[in-house]
Amino acid sequence: MPFRFVHTADLHLDSPLRSLALRNAELAELVRNATRNALVRIIDLCLTEGVDALLIAGDLYDGSQTSMNTALFLAGELRRLDEAGIRTFIIRGNHDAQSQVTRELTLPQSVHVFSGRGKPVLAKTLENGRAVHIHGISFAEPHAPESLLPHFHPPVSDAINVGMLHTSLSGSSIHDPYAPCSVADLERHGFDYWALGHIHQRRVHSQTPCIVMPGMPQGRDINEAGVKGVTLVTIDHDGHLTLAERAIGAAVFERLEVDMTGIVDWRGLLEAVGNRLARLRQGLSADNLIVRVSLTGATPLAWRLRRDADLLVAEIANVAAALGDCWVEKVENHCREGKHEKIGSTADPMGELSVLVEKDVLSAFGFCAEMKSVAEELLQQLPAELRPYFATDEGALERLVRDAALAGSVDVLSHLHWRGAGEGSD
Repeated sequence: MPFRFVHTADLHLDSPLRSLALRNAELAELVRNATRNALVRIIDLCLTEGVDALLIAGDLYDGSQTSMNTALFLAGELRRLDEAGIRTFIIRGNHDAQSQVTRELTLPQSVHVFSGRGKPVLAKTLENGRAVHIHGISFAEPHAPESLLPHFHPPVSDAINVGMLHTSLSGSSIHDPYAPCSVADLERHGFDYWALGHIHQRRVHSQTPCIVMPGMPQGRDINEAGVKGVTLVTIDHDGHLTLAERAIGAAVFERLEVDMTGIVDWRGLLEAVGNRLARLRQGLSADNLIVRVSLTGATPLAWRLRRDADLLVAEIANVAAALGDCWVEKVENHCREGKHEKIGSTADPMGELSVLVEKDVLSAFGFCAEMKSVAEELLQQLPAELRPYFATDEGALERLVRDAALAGSVDVLSHLHWRGAGEGSD
């Protein structure tokens, strides 16, 4: 019989909601429980496939706020594997290293949590006598600025060797360096399979040897969009590897852009959005779809969409709900005036005001300085860990202020425009 295992990482169990847009209580509850549901589905997959082992390459938890309740849930799920004779191999990632319960929790005997020494563990002996060894190194601290590869033992001779490493590798611009190393470094080490973790997007970096970043099994917000899953690996007695990706996430985040060009009435807008949502929903097998809808293009409805933003969101949410288990996380309006509008033309008073605001007011030194001062004051009122999400440096702060001022001015002008249009028709 071959050696078969499921490779996953970055579950971030019970991580807090990261999207302020999830104001719908039912949707918030769905997202809050999604990481737990992902683990349940992973355990179910292991049992259904009858694998030999589950490999978890770091970041089971989401940091120091992990409760004992979270840990007990994990232990209960791993006990299901223990009762089926399926072993579990775990390395601690940077988030796990922050959690005290990581060290306090008693796990089933079939669970092996690697230390920082990289000592290999015999996982199985195949029928032809060839052994399979698992190697792994855990994070001792939340940060690992140097490569952990030198701490691994060399491959066990005449055996199949699987390594587990939580690493940013060497080229991700959106991740800080954690245990950095190159794909070439991993290839040279001599293992047959590298079970990586840390980067949340799936990627097979090499086939010989297999170097796999499985991605996270469940997205938590719109920045972790797309179908998520795990990797099912089969290694035969000759050492030949077969990989299969299996979808896991019960809730999938997606972005949907809908072009409003040529649409001139509200009903037509809702029909266009509904048709696109229906096609997207039909193409996904996930239980729930959570969508951020972005409206673009030129339409005479542009100003009304800004004025009645609350109605727009409610209407699109109703359209999505009619499709079944389809949720709208946010609606973004990037529409501009269509050819039937004169806004922006100096022949129209509102057009003159629009040009004046954009060219003279928003770019004025005094206005920009005042806006920046207000933004800095607001940032100081945020928890320190949230500030980098809004402004990582002075340039980012200036862009944030500029974009906010532009969006706000357009919203104000939209109300003035429609108020004036209404008064003119009375």
